Amino acid sequence: QVQLVESGGGLVQAGGSLRLSCAVSSGRTFSRYAMGWFRQAPGKEREFVAAINWSAGSTYYANSVKGRFTISRDNAKNTVYLQMNSLKPEDTAVYYCATTLLRLSSYSDSREYRYWGQGTQVTVSS
Repeated sequence: QVQLVESGGGLVQAGGSLRLSCAVSSGRTFSRYAMGWFRQAPGKEREFVAAINWSAGSTYYANSVKGRFTISRDNAKNTVYLQMNSLKPEDTAVYYCATTLLRLSSYSDSREYRYWGQGTQVTVSS
């Protein structure tokens, strides 16, 4: 089994910053292929935010967050981070981290991620 726990969400003013963390735990040894961050606002579909190839560290971003968000990982801590700068009200959403043990055809396709965290709320005020 694989469990993911997000933390770091909260309320911040527009232009501010937050850093989200996602700790991964497992009862067995496993090798992940990638981890991603997705977000979902009320009444909207879950959308891709950022992803990282675990071994190579290659990163991928949605156009809406390029230049503002940075995804990174700490192998020793089995943790992935999402540094969010220059936050906008439109960034308000529940943020979820996810991982997959298999190769992906698309880093941005949520359907290709098997394991998901419970989500953490990010609210950006104007």
